[in-house]
Amino acid sequence: MEERGWAYRRRQPEGTVLYEAVRENLATLLAEASDVGRGLPRNVERDLARYLECGVLVHGFARVRCESCKDELLVAFSCKGRGVCPSCNAKRAQVTAVHLVERVLPHVPYRQWTLSFPHRVR
Repeated sequence: MEERGWAYRRRQPEGTVLYEAVRENLATLLAEASDVGRGLPRNVERDLARYLECGVLVHGFARVRCESCKDELLVAFSCKGRGVCPSCNAKRAQVTAVHLVERVLPHVPYRQWTLSFPHRVR
């Protein structure tokens, strides 16, 4: 896998400040939100829980093997979320941008407009 000049390196999200903040405070946030009212929406709770599993080998992985050099590596599963996870958000933004640039924008006329509203209308 080294022949192309690059090597896969796991991103290790459990070492980031965001991961630590969510891991340490999620239970408190959920408890306080339910004490105050109805709690957080289910999709928000789900996204936060999935974020804590995203990219962590303990929560699942695929073993990838190079047929030419027989080198193997583990690739952790991702949450594919749109809410909290910066890695999955970046991947989704990249895929969307490529789709727009290659398949949509060349075939349709378009013009960019910017609209802003006064603060009291927002």
